[in-house]
Formats: sequence, C-alpha cells, structure tokens
Amino acid sequence: MIIEVNAQATAVGDIELWTESRGNPADPPLLLLSGDTLSSTGWPDPLVNRFVAAGHRVIRYDYRDTGRSTWREFAGHPYTFDDLAADTVAVLDSWKIDTAHVAGFGMGGGIAQLLALDHRSRLRTLTLSNCFALGVDFFDNWDRALTGEPTPDGLPTPNRQFVELAFGIGESTTNIDQLITGDFYDEAELRAAELAAQQHAGRPDTRPQHPHAEVRTGLDTRGPDLPGITTPTLVIQGLRDPINPPPHGRHLAGLIPGAKLVEIPGMGHSLPAAIHHQYATAVLEHTMTT
Repeated sequence: MIIEVNAQATAVGDIELWTESRGNPADPPLLLLSGDTLSSTGWPDPLVNRFVAAGHRVIRYDYRDTGRSTWREFAGHPYTFDDLAADTVAVLDSWKIDTAHVAGFGMGGGIAQLLALDHRSRLRTLTLSNCFALGVDFFDNWDRALTGEPTPDGLPTPNRQFVELAFGIGESTTNIDQLITGDFYDEAELRAAELAAQQHAGRPDTRPQHPHAEVRTGLDTRGPDLPGITTPTLVIQGLRDPINPPPHGRHLAGLIPGAKLVEIPGMGHSLPAAIHHQYATAVLEHTMTT
C-alpha cells in the first residue's frame, strides 16, 4: 500500500511547528496528540498506518521543544496548556481542516480536553487515552505517591516505584521502561522507538527540554467544565498504566456526558505493537461509527 505523506512548517507567532499529513487528503482527518516529552513519533508509524488504511487522513505534529519544531529555553519563553491547544488549532488551520477527529494520549489527552471545551466547533469526535481528567491534582499526586498522603479526590496516585525511578531515588530491580510498558516490555522495540525519535529530531532525547508542571498552570480550575463537553467521547484506560492508573479512566468517562470507556488489559503508558490491533479497533469504531 502506497501512503501519501506530506510535511510542512506551521508558523505560530515567532515559532514553527513541524506537521505531517499522512493519507488521502479527501479522507476524514484524524489529529493525533502525543504524550508528555514526546514528538509526533510518540504515535508509532505502524499504528498511524492502521488509521490511514482504515480510511483516515492522519495529522500529527511536533510540540514546541520537541522533534523538528522550534526549541527554546522555557524560562525565557514560557507557555501553558492553553497555548498548546491554540497550537493545535493553528495546525488544523495550516492544513485547511475545519473539523477533525482528535485523539490525545497522556498529556495530549489533557490538551484534547481543552480543545473540546474551548474549540468544540473544530472537533468531530474525541478520544482521550491514558490521561488524567482536568481538575485532578496531577503533580502534587506525584509527591503523595512518595509520602502516602491520600489524594483529595480519592483517586490513586502514580505508582510509587515508577515515581521513585522517575525522580532517581530509591533502589529497584525493575527499570522504568518495564513499568511504562505494562505487560508488553520489549527491549528491541523500545530502543528502535528511541532511535526513530532521535533520527526524526536530529538530536538526542527531547525529555530534558520539555517542561512538565509549569505547562499545566491553570488546569486545576477546568475540572468543573468537563460535564459541558458535547463532542462524542471515547476514553481508553491502560489497566497497567503507572502514571494514571485505574480508575482514572473510569473517573474521566464519568465526567463527560455519554462518554464510552474501553479498558485494555496489560496496557501501560505506551503504545507497543502488541496492543495496536485492539487499540486501533477501539479508536476506529468510535471515529467511523459516531
């Protein structure tokens, strides 16, 4: 199968975002938003090509400070989730797309929630995967994972062992990749994905350059708005997700009227080949039948 692939730069103020269109431009567009610290390669090519083969034109792009998009020191050029949501709208505009199906993974799911609240006319459907609900005290919950303090909403904190490994504290015989990938740890697949991301960016891992808590300023005030989402919504929960463990997905789906929930056994906080069929089937059933 020959897949049409085009790339272009999208200007947003004084920065440029690398963007890609894959598939037939006449097909319904599906915009993919990656997780925290990841470029567009956070959505693996084989999974993207499944969406294309099923009849979608897939749009993906590199966030600020990732991949081939503009990199700058965050302290001198700060931005928030609202800015990232506006970037997404600019990407759609640059490809002359009025409305799109939107799927966000991890941090991308947080951005997608803002799109559904503040730019709802641009969305056909919404898929929120392995993410927290707006209003969840996400970063303070990392500290609570270490102290054992209960969360204000009763939802679980990230996995303590994962947090210790992420912060470089404690001792563990498990590496962080084994926790991220749940039941589907594959060393060769992980190294290939890292190499693909580096080759795409033309530089080492983007993680040190991509800010975390600073970007999320103001998100804790948007939780009460979620029942106002009218876009048909699918929530996907990895049952072995160490960052947003169950029942975070069920909690999020319960806040959005009519939202559907799909729980994938063994899935962690990543998109390994072993789950591509089940994952793509869930997304496509939502986008193609809604």
